[in-house]
Amino acid sequence: MTQAIATQPKVKFATQMSADILALLRDTAQQEGRQIQAILDEALREYFEARQKNKPHRQVMEALQASMAEFDSLYDELSK
Repeated sequence: MTQAIATQPKVKFATQMSADILALLRDTAQQEGRQIQAILDEALREYFEARQKNKPHRQVMEALQASMAEFDSLYDELSK
């Protein structure tokens, strides 16, 4: 994953955060000898990966809905 991060082009953007979080970010970057942007990139990547793990794939949900519509009566009988 680290190699993929290094090869991606960087895009500048501006945002705001609370002063206490920014202080923690700066302290962490200094303690670890890393750039703030590297820590933010890693943290956001981990955040989005965790969200995807908890979310079923769209195709799976569509297949489930189609199956429920087609075999609803069968599923009712099987549940008895």
